[in-house]
Amino acid sequence: MAMREQTVEIDKRFGKEYAGRYVFREITWAKRSRIIQSHTSYHPTTGQIVKSDYVAIQAETIWASLKEQPETTPITLERLLGETDGIPVALGEFLSKIVNKLCGVLPEETKNSSGR
Repeated sequence: MAMREQTVEIDKRFGKEYAGRYVFREITWAKRSRIIQSHTSYHPTTGQIVKSDYVAIQAETIWASLKEQPETTPITLERLLGETDGIPVALGEFLSKIVNKLCGVLPEETKNSSGR
C-alpha cells in the first residue's frame, strides 16, 4: 500500500523565506512510535508516562514527513526545534495540522503525548 502524500503551496503569509512548494508523506507506524518513545519517559514500575516532549515529537514528525521543500531549505529539524531561531508559531501550527491529519494522529494522542 502506498503512503499518502500531500502537496502544499505556501504563500508569503509566514514570511517570504517560507514561500514555495512542500510535499509531505505519511510516515509508518514504526517511525511514529519510535519518535514518540525517544521523547517520552516512563515510570519504571507502573509504565505510566512521566514526561513527554511534545514539541520534539511534533518537530520530528514534521521533519520525517517532509519530503520536498524549496531549494533554499527554509525548514530544518534545528529550526523546527529552535527556541530563538525557530519557525513562526503560525507556520508550526499549520505544518502540525497537515502532518497530524496525514499521519492519522488523533487529537487525543497529541493531548496525551503532551502530558496534559
